[in-house]
This record gives sequence, structure tokens and C-alpha cells, in this order.
Amino acid sequence: MAAAIIASAEKKLQTTFLGQSFVPPTNCKEKEPDNLAYDYDIPGQRCGPEDGPWPRKFQPLTEEQIGKELALLAKPQTTGFDSQRGWKADSLNFQPCPSYSTQDRYVVQHLDIHGQTWTLTGVFDGHLGVATVEHTRHHLPIIVRDFLRDAVKQRGSSSLSPEEVSQILSRSIRSFDDAIASDVLKLFPGGLASLSDVPDEDIRRIINDHRGPPGSSNYDKARLCMYGTTALVALVDPRHENLWVANLGDCQAILVSKNMSGRWSAELLTDNHNGDNEKEVARVRREHPGESGCVVDGRVLGAIAPFRCIGDAPFKQPPEFTRRILYNLYPGFHDTSPWEEFLVRNRTPPYISSQADVVHRKLKSPARDTVYLVLCSDGLNDLCDGHTRERIEELWERDLGSNNASGGYPNLALRLLRYVIGDRCTLKVSKVLTLDMDSPWIDDTSIIVQTL
Repeated sequence: MAAAIIASAEKKLQTTFLGQSFVPPTNCKEKEPDNLAYDYDIPGQRCGPEDGPWPRKFQPLTEEQIGKELALLAKPQTTGFDSQRGWKADSLNFQPCPSYSTQDRYVVQHLDIHGQTWTLTGVFDGHLGVATVEHTRHHLPIIVRDFLRDAVKQRGSSSLSPEEVSQILSRSIRSFDDAIASDVLKLFPGGLASLSDVPDEDIRRIINDHRGPPGSSNYDKARLCMYGTTALVALVDPRHENLWVANLGDCQAILVSKNMSGRWSAELLTDNHNGDNEKEVARVRREHPGESGCVVDGRVLGAIAPFRCIGDAPFKQPPEFTRRILYNLYPGFHDTSPWEEFLVRNRTPPYISSQADVVHRKLKSPARDTVYLVLCSDGLNDLCDGHTRERIEELWERDLGSNNASGGYPNLALRLLRYVIGDRCTLKVSKVLTLDMDSPWIDDTSIIVQTL
């Protein structure tokens, strides 16, 4: 155990020492006695000495077996937008633990805006459950489409400035989030204030109607309020001249292109909305003056990591919304004590914001160099030890930006995943894919690589 802890510390020290650059080995010559892996063999921060006993067994795979296993676990997809111009999106959702279902979701869609085709891609990292992230994956693109259609109908697409599209994207996301709680409050004519006179049994009768198709019942509407998801959405106009990226949470968007010297460079377009971002912490404290409990140990109300997201009504509504409505859901909360620990700090909601950061970039002409957009959940950043931009830049410079191309992986999202979990080392990849462990040893990881 002591050896594992020391080696884990050495791994972190090496990452810090190398700083902005880490170049993986081109060959893997290491040998593992008895096919044993230690916690420091697994990339990321999710797996540590406390997950012992170590070492654990893993199954060495051949290169052919790795390709099949990655395809089985990540289910890579390719969506074509324009084959002549090479516009497409490669995507995947990866979680190797067989006993755990990923809470990540992604979307790749065309949006028909009065006969013109826009493209929308997005990555969503759900938490506490999958109801809200699944609802967001399905319905948010529809809301964005409808907002765009209304604006184009009123103004015409040629007259929409980049700033106006940014505002449309921001408003559509906020409107979508507002509807989650408001759809539940509409079930009670007097609103939340009227519930003080309503017995619990009447509330249960209203919200526990488990009939009708999914999403139509009062129960389904209320359940969306219990969970949450980050949201990272990218929008591209019909002529591929403009890119907009809207972000809530800690997913990342990275734009990859050639710089003036002809080398590939990667630009991070997003900020993380969590406790590691001092600006976010300051914003929440500024919005709730005198409330020392608004941020505790880098978490909102001491309970949740993302400072901006969709859903999570207990952090956006007064405590009585949770106590009178959500506590009466069945099935729902089995133990309310963890919720009470942060509800006592809930004095002036909302504490979590649904106001997305929106970034606009002009894209190069289709006749010039290809530009790539990488969207990923925080699982990829964890696998990269916080150096996602640098790892992407290295991969494009070494392989994907040259005639060497995909390195045997036509799907660029799958190629990126393979690179960060082990590159050309079959043993490293085998440990990530086959570790003998019942709980997840890496975070859920969703990746979209969009060719623009």
C-alpha cells in the first residue's frame, strides 16, 4: 500500500514538472508480472489508493482486441454534414466499468431553419441521475431550433448579427431551464406559497401519477427537478462561417487550427464553472452577500460541484419546493438527511445559474485549412490530468494534421480517446479497459470532434 501511495505521488509530481507538455511513449515495452495493475497505472483522479486492495488484475489485450473493445464500449458514431467539403462530426460516450451506466449524453443534429441547415452539437454531463440529462439531450436542440426559427422569421437569417445569435442561444438555454421548475409549479394554482395549506397526501396524489407516455406525467416533470446536467452546445451557421459555443458547467470546447507558422494549435473556448474558478466563486458570493454557506469547500451550498447547469431545482428554488414537492415523490428520496444539510443554507435562491457563457468565432473559408472543434465532458480533462488542450495540440501536430491521419482510427473521437488512455501502449489501454473493479475507475467521457 505504501508503495502504491508513493508511486501515485510520483506520478502527480511528474505531471506538474512536465507542465504544459507531455509526450507519450512511441512504444510500450513494459511488462506486468501476473497481469497486475496499481492505482497509479490508471489515468485520471477517480481511482486512488483508497480503492484497494491493490494490485488488481487486468486482462492484456492485443491491438485487434483493443479496437473491438473500444468500439463496443464507446459506440463511436460518425454524422456527415457535407461529404464534398469534409464536414462531419465523430462522437462517442465511454465508460469501461460494466456495472455502471454512463450519465453523459451527446447530440449531433441538423437544424432546419426555414430551409437552411444549421448544425448543432452538444455534450451533457449528468449528475445524480439520468432523467434530466436525457431530457436535455432530446429537447434542448428543439428549443434552440424554435428560437432561431422565430428570429429568422422576424429578421431574416442574413440580418442576424453574431451578437444576436449569441443572445438567442443564451435565451433559449435559460428558457429551457426555467420551464423545468415552472412546469411543476403550474400544477399548484396558488404557486409555492399556497402549499402551506395543502396536505402532503394531496401533493402526493397530484405528482405521483405514473401514467401516460414518458415525459407527459406530473411525476416525470417533477423528477426532472431532482437531477441536473452541465451543458456545452456548439452552433454553426449554414455557410460554416461562424461558430458559437455556449457553456454551463465544466465541459470543454477546444478549437484546433493551423497558426501563422503552419503548426497546429488548440484554443480553449470555455471556462470551467466550478469551485476551481475563482471568478465563479466570487460571482456566487457577490450574488449572496453575507452568506458564508453559499460556497463551502468549493461547492455550491457545500453540496454540488458545478456552479452553472440545467436542472438542480433544490439549488434554484426556495427550500419548500424540495421539502413539500420533491420529498413527496414516490419513488424518490429514500433519505432526506443529505438534502437537509444544504437546504438549511438555502436562503436567497437561485445559487446555481443557467446563464450560459457564449463565445463566437469566425471560421476560416472552406477553401483554406480545415478547422476542428472538440467538445468533451470533464472525463476527458481528467484523463489528460488537466492538460486537455495540450494533449489535443500534440495529437494533431503528430498525427491528425499530417498524412499519417487517423493512426488506424477513422473516427477522430475514438482516435483521441485512444491517445489519452494509452496511445501506442497496449498494456496501458488494457488496464483502462479491463481492470477488475466493480465501481467506475475513470469518469464518464463523451467526445465530439467536428470537422468544420
